[in-house]
Amino acid sequence: MRRTSFWVCWALCLCASLAASAQDYPEDDQMILDLIREDGTEPETGAEPAAEFLRCNKAAWRMPGQYLVMLRQGTHESHVQRTIRRLRAKAARRGYLLEILQTFSGALRGFLVKMSSDVLHLAVKLPHVQYIEEDSSIFAQSAPWNLQRLLQSHGGTSKNATYRPPNDGGIAEVYLMDGSVQSSHREIEGRVLITDFNNVPEEDGVRVHRQASQCDSHGTHMAGVVSGSDSGVARGAGVNLVRVLNCQGKGTVSGALAGMEYIRATLLARPVNAVVVLLPFIGGFSRSLNTACREIVASGAIVIAAAGNYRDDACLYSPASEPEVITVGAVNSADQLMSQGAGGTNFGRCVDLFAPGDDIVSASSDCSTCFTSRSGTSQAAAHAAGIAAVILSSDQNASPVQVLQMMLHYSISNTINLLPLSETHRVTTPNLLAAMPPANNTSGELLCRSVWSERSGVTKTDKAISRCRQGEEMMGCSSYAPEGVRMGETITVNSGQMECAAFNGPGGKGVYAVARCCVMSGLQCQVHASPEPGQDAECDSLQHHLSGCTSQSTAEILSDSRPHHRDRRRCVVKEKLTSHAVCCHAPSLECNLLENISADKEQIEVSCPSGWTLTDCSAISPGSAILGPVARGNSCHVRTATRVDGAAGIAVCCRIRPPEQPATTPH
Repeated sequence: MRRTSFWVCWALCLCASLAASAQDYPEDDQMILDLIREDGTEPETGAEPAAEFLRCNKAAWRMPGQYLVMLRQGTHESHVQRTIRRLRAKAARRGYLLEILQTFSGALRGFLVKMSSDVLHLAVKLPHVQYIEEDSSIFAQSAPWNLQRLLQSHGGTSKNATYRPPNDGGIAEVYLMDGSVQSSHREIEGRVLITDFNNVPEEDGVRVHRQASQCDSHGTHMAGVVSGSDSGVARGAGVNLVRVLNCQGKGTVSGALAGMEYIRATLLARPVNAVVVLLPFIGGFSRSLNTACREIVASGAIVIAAAGNYRDDACLYSPASEPEVITVGAVNSADQLMSQGAGGTNFGRCVDLFAPGDDIVSASSDCSTCFTSRSGTSQAAAHAAGIAAVILSSDQNASPVQVLQMMLHYSISNTINLLPLSETHRVTTPNLLAAMPPANNTSGELLCRSVWSERSGVTKTDKAISRCRQGEEMMGCSSYAPEGVRMGETITVNSGQMECAAFNGPGGKGVYAVARCCVMSGLQCQVHASPEPGQDAECDSLQHHLSGCTSQSTAEILSDSRPHHRDRRRCVVKEKLTSHAVCCHAPSLECNLLENISADKEQIEVSCPSGWTLTDCSAISPGSAILGPVARGNSCHVRTATRVDGAAGIAVCCRIRPPEQPATTPH
């Protein structure tokens, strides 16, 4: 029990730059900082600054002496070997030896090197090096066996006999990055391909149990949840094992990077339209790991990750924190957040949705016909991977962001008990439980989701920024301040991509930006600003529909701009307010307003009817400060600081008009 508690405590690792102040680091960290700062060697190319040095700030997860040296984006592949030769020469002149363990020449350029920390001050000043990251551990996200006994045991009989998904996911291929798998198990026999990739660290300690049943336990259970003949979500999907975890369920960031590079190379050599990459592990925040995930999504794969089992903010871990990844939290059979002793499912804005993850019965590696119950966000992620395989088998051309939007759209909303979370995390954590889409789902529907930024700083000039994924259009932008002090929001365009920016107010304690991000065939949106403060912002074409309004104020109390949809599609503003109108066009698109005026209420709700999709959520008030409108699913929720008559919540609802049906107004 003591060893398990220690293992759980390891899970609070975050990665941070050593550029932080010296008092944040123990003595050995300070020695490395001093070597880097005091060494007189200048970078070999004067135009390039010295590289950053990153490491995990939880000592238990670090791998001292093993470093990822990552080159700048766009660097030619030949520079990897050139940089290795330069580092070898510089180290040898000072009497140090080093060993190159792995090179990366795919989406990331760099190498993994085993060397003394005394050589770091030489490596950070090599040309083309962007940053050096100390290698660190990642862990499987299932409960250890002793904690498993404390959880509610699985009772009753399986309902798999009545399980009838729209299809069996047979067109999709799932790449499972895990430990070993007992491929001869009756649940997954003939469904699992054991690839020749194997990159795992040595097991810790002298009392290592390497029986096949223990080495295969996590991976076998995961493969069964994805595609098992009785316990699987997508029973026709093929599973390709890429081994990155050892018999203790432990791996390395560098091993995960190498595994993703292997997958990428395999897909380049043998292209597959429907690919899901399942990452059932967690490490401390890693720029390298997040970048690799982002690159593999850009190649067309759906990447699904476990949120983590540490009852913490998922944004503090990788790969769960990467916005391009579909991050999955876990719930139990009572729709409560999964709990594991002192731990439990992670939560927060980086979680996209939740799935069953407590007491899940699947294949056991104890024998070829055995089953067992396990819990964790790994199991939840496996459910989501199965759903993604089913969606892709219905539409092989669906992009990663379309698959995410469909998963969110068909999820069950507002059934999860989020009361154990803090008020701030209750607002930012999605109340969505994954569900299988119907057989006749329509891919041409307008689908939208809310994307929350991190909380801004507390100074008057601080702001927060939220962005949509590639392939999404921003149809609305709002701001939310838990204490009610905000100066509004605006939309800017950076490198061709819209950004939703929210501004903290004087004396405020931080603000969130909330972008409303949507997908639909042919959808194109543009933004038009107020000509001057106090003047309305409007769409300049009858072909464009007003889908959202922003407002920014110089006053201490903000009243949002009011959308207007009749003869002129515009955002109506008061004196000293500036606004941006979001104007969108798509074939058969129509948008209308719904408004709900309060009667001495602190909370107002207005919902779009069935068939319509919420694209913007705003509020106006005659004088009371508004904490901020919040879009939850298809409803707009507004909270005022005090009870006041006349405050109104305004929802912009859009849809694709059905064929041969005249334009209508939602009621």
